[in-house]
Amino acid sequence: MQPRRPIRSLRCSLSAGISLSCFLACFLAFALSTLAQEALPRQVGTRAGEEEASKGRRSDTLEDQRRAFAISLISSLGTEARGYSDLTLRPRVLARAADVIWDSDQSAAQSLFRRAWEAAEKGDAEDATVKPKDDTPSMVSALRRLGGRDLRAEVLSLVARRDRVLAEEFLAKLKSAADRESSQAKPSSRSSDGWSMPDAMSKRILAAGQLLKEGQIERAIEFATPALNQVTAGSIGFLTNLRAQNPQIADQRFAMLMAQAELDPLSDANTVSGLSSYVVSPGLYLTYAPDGSAVWSQPENPPTPPNLSPALRNQFYRVAGSILLRPLPAPDQDFTSSGRRGKYLVIKNLLPYFDQYAPDTAVALHAQLTALGGDSASNNDRFAPRDSKPAPSNNDVFERMQYDLDHARTSSERDEICAAAALKLTGKGDARARDVVDKIDDAQRRAKVREFVDFEFIRLALRNKEPQEAARLARIGQINHAQRAWAYVQSARLLTESKRENILELLDEAMAEIQRIEDSPRNRAILLIGVVNRMLAVDNPRAWQVMYDAVKAANQADNFTGENQITFSIGALREIKFTQIGAEESGLAGVFRLLAKDDLNRSVEMARSLKSDAPRANAIIAIAGLLLDKQETRSSNNQATLR
Repeated sequence: MQPRRPIRSLRCSLSAGISLSCFLACFLAFALSTLAQEALPRQVGTRAGEEEASKGRRSDTLEDQRRAFAISLISSLGTEARGYSDLTLRPRVLARAADVIWDSDQSAAQSLFRRAWEAAEKGDAEDATVKPKDDTPSMVSALRRLGGRDLRAEVLSLVARRDRVLAEEFLAKLKSAADRESSQAKPSSRSSDGWSMPDAMSKRILAAGQLLKEGQIERAIEFATPALNQVTAGSIGFLTNLRAQNPQIADQRFAMLMAQAELDPLSDANTVSGLSSYVVSPGLYLTYAPDGSAVWSQPENPPTPPNLSPALRNQFYRVAGSILLRPLPAPDQDFTSSGRRGKYLVIKNLLPYFDQYAPDTAVALHAQLTALGGDSASNNDRFAPRDSKPAPSNNDVFERMQYDLDHARTSSERDEICAAAALKLTGKGDARARDVVDKIDDAQRRAKVREFVDFEFIRLALRNKEPQEAARLARIGQINHAQRAWAYVQSARLLTESKRENILELLDEAMAEIQRIEDSPRNRAILLIGVVNRMLAVDNPRAWQVMYDAVKAANQADNFTGENQITFSIGALREIKFTQIGAEESGLAGVFRLLAKDDLNRSVEMARSLKSDAPRANAIIAIAGLLLDKQETRSSNNQATLR
């Protein structure tokens, strides 16, 4: 246990609306007045209804004061955001501020949303989002940008959940700008590779996906509908996620999409591959280029294939077969997105399923495969990201590893083969991954792979709700200080508050590891916030002291936003795996909601003490959001009335 330190006092004032000191003075005066009234002798004959009415009036007054204070915080923040030099921060803060006050002041919120959109347009025009200030891999940032995930998409996601009319207005602006650009460019045929979408459509599907995550299913479907008439990674991904929440509606929409694809003369093998993602490989979207190279996306933990109705499954194989069996054009006249080689690979991947569910069509596809010619079956299919067959067993991993080792020419190649096998086994939770790591000759490479493998097994224990095992692995694993500290905090989060001593012991271990991180105040701040999040419930005074340390570390970092994650990556044989930690329970914003519930005055002062614009804005928005949360307000008012 660390010795208790005296709690420091921070001074600040609010620049707009009602000042914090004035608010608290009014609040205190009201509370004292209330207590004085309750101390007077009750007159005989006072009715219970009058007492209840009095409580209701006190509750309404408290709610009005909380609302006025929250809006003053947002008003001040909106003014402050105009001066931000960071082009990515300005639209994010304005949009989130608008989202927070929507239920209280829609007119002001709409004004903030419009300012946020204008700021996002300016930021995107200068490519602000492709210059990340944290350790997000540049490749990941570039892919997000190409997928439409820019500042306007972030603003649109918040607008869509509040005001569909305004969201459609912003999308119309995007479409208008795109039409102007296309009118000045040379005409070209529509791309059918399954990835290319107009900017407005890609942002529409992203916003709809966010609504779906929030459980707003009807609004998500309504918003996504214009983008669900073409087979793309976005539309199939949306329907796959929708099926997890409402299988009936998702299957209906998928049936409509298949019918449109069957009638579309531009549908080709990549269209079929995209449709197959919904049917046989949810989460994995795979397309081929004419040279046989592949582009794909796949989540870390893909869902299992759906149990489709016989009618829908039969429709898929009928539509897929009709598209794949269209007459082959001459090689020099094949302008499909997949080309002959890509078509060969799509048919080859799907044939096992046709053999099982549509044997008559499978016969024709076998003939088609032969007609495509031997040179279409290049060695590229060996390196395809997946064969649509069921995942190989662990023994298959060892067999493939041994085959590759037998054909490796250098020690470096052998090390990469072992690294790739270790990563595959780790993903399956197979402890033999550690034995494979030991086969890597290069000491530095071996240590890097070992760190990733050991940390993944800790994460597996946490997913399995095994805090003791996760903590044990953290103590013996060859991992770094940040990973070990995070593992202790997450283990503490899984323990119930009845095990207070065990929780505090784990948090002490986490604090010790955090203190050993010397080269990254940003990482220290991220991890300390995680400690505070858990400690508030078991040792409130010390949690506030640790929060002062977190603020100090945040102020020392030049790239701390309050939403940062710590990223670890490892690559082997054309595959890169990323692990990100640090956003549990909404990071800085989540902690400030807890702090504000505990002590509003102190939490606002602490938020104002954050030097950088981004974390300060995130903290203030979180506090205002708590004050405007109707459920939280009712709870606080009830407690005040009871007192």
